[in-house]
Amino acid sequence: MASARTSSNQKWTDFITCRKVLNIMVILGFMFNYMLRVNLTIAIVDMINPNFTASQANSTNQNVTHSNTTTTKSVLLEETRFDWTADQKNAILGSFFWGYVLTELPGGRMAEIVGAKKIFGWGMLMASVLTILTPAFCYMNYYVILISRAVVGFFLGATWPAIPPMAAKWIPPMERSNFIANMMASSLGAALTLPACGFLISTVGWASVFYVTGTIGLVWSILWFFLVYDSPAEHPRITAEEREAIESKIAEGESKKQVKPTKVPWGQIFTSMPVWAIIITHGCSVFGYFTVVNQLPSYMKDVLHFNIKSNGLLSSLPYLGKYIMAVIASYVADKLRQSKKLSTTATRKLFTSFACFIPGILMVVQAIWGVNPALSVTVFTASLFFNGAVTAGYLSNGLDIAPNFSGTIFGLANTLSSFGGWLSTKIVSVLTEKESSFNTWKGVFWILFATYLSGGIFYLIFGTGKTMKWNTVDCDEGNSKEMQPLKSNGEKEKEREITA
Repeated sequence: MASARTSSNQKWTDFITCRKVLNIMVILGFMFNYMLRVNLTIAIVDMINPNFTASQANSTNQNVTHSNTTTTKSVLLEETRFDWTADQKNAILGSFFWGYVLTELPGGRMAEIVGAKKIFGWGMLMASVLTILTPAFCYMNYYVILISRAVVGFFLGATWPAIPPMAAKWIPPMERSNFIANMMASSLGAALTLPACGFLISTVGWASVFYVTGTIGLVWSILWFFLVYDSPAEHPRITAEEREAIESKIAEGESKKQVKPTKVPWGQIFTSMPVWAIIITHGCSVFGYFTVVNQLPSYMKDVLHFNIKSNGLLSSLPYLGKYIMAVIASYVADKLRQSKKLSTTATRKLFTSFACFIPGILMVVQAIWGVNPALSVTVFTASLFFNGAVTAGYLSNGLDIAPNFSGTIFGLANTLSSFGGWLSTKIVSVLTEKESSFNTWKGVFWILFATYLSGGIFYLIFGTGKTMKWNTVDCDEGNSKEMQPLKSNGEKEKEREITA
């Protein structure tokens, strides 16, 4: 009887391994992460009184306007709209990044110390709760919603750099590209959020966007704490076979005489050109992404008189394309490395070049022939599609060169790149301030070409797949120890049983 039960359990664990559960939860986590980020961007259009002007704002202290007109929604509601000016609207949308940039680096470092489970989980949990409360914040005061969005950014900013340290403990080196591709599920989240939120707004009202997305994030957060652990050694439900398979592959090739340093080698990190290759290239790539996603729809509408955002399918295609490419490129990259057809360095440079140079060339096409709406939609969609290959390039590279400090490196890179959205807005504003025409927008396209090209070239020169010496120290140094989250007595006992 016992053997039959063991056989049944073995079949179940073979089908749903702890690693598969981790992959599924990370994919869903980044989908919902981006959902919490972009929900206000979609809903705010319906939240503002369209007839309110800046001159009215100077003569009234009202924050809310109740419209008594009949709505076009299938569920007839009395719409509540807010008297926010264009400047206030942009300030609310931009406040997210005020908090976002503050926790990128601390989030990565804290994940290395206390574990990604707590950093990613609590970040999502708190952001979800604040999202559910967003409608209430809007009714309170303009400054309350402004601050609350900054706090949402604060919590979500720590989540992204938390994942590489978890990958260092769960995923063997030759399979990490594929795991990092899970982070690009954020693009899939954006693709689903756009039409879903549009449906909610048209049928129930703008407040439902925050209740639904916040609740989804809340449920995911609870499941995360129950299903995910920082390492195989800490997982109470992992089989001995799965744990041994993971840990043996990760330990393969590592020197037993070397361990993690107790302190971050800041000086060596900041003077490491391979680290700067990741940071600079990431900044250039994300600058291009933000410009294409956030700014070029204005070009389509103002210059070509084609509103891409009004078409749900077209607005989702770039996000879907990027995720599909991320998965394909990462799978191919890991296969190339496993077969030893290409070294890690060659693989990272190949896919980084693919992700930077092709979008750069497409921006040249746009600068020359971009007066055609159909061509422009194709160019913008293709540029994001090919850029998805970054997961097989520089985005996974921090785990190659310094797995012990991959969270810190990712945090540094994402801190710089977070300014990309703000910078692209300023550049477009300056170039198109007097006239929004094809000639003025050409400058934007040429800047994008130069940015993509610079990032790709910089990585080709300074990027590497070799592990840095400062990633580890000799174990005979008295001040060195593993920077692992503390294990409970039960986990230690389980570990001894497996060893025995």
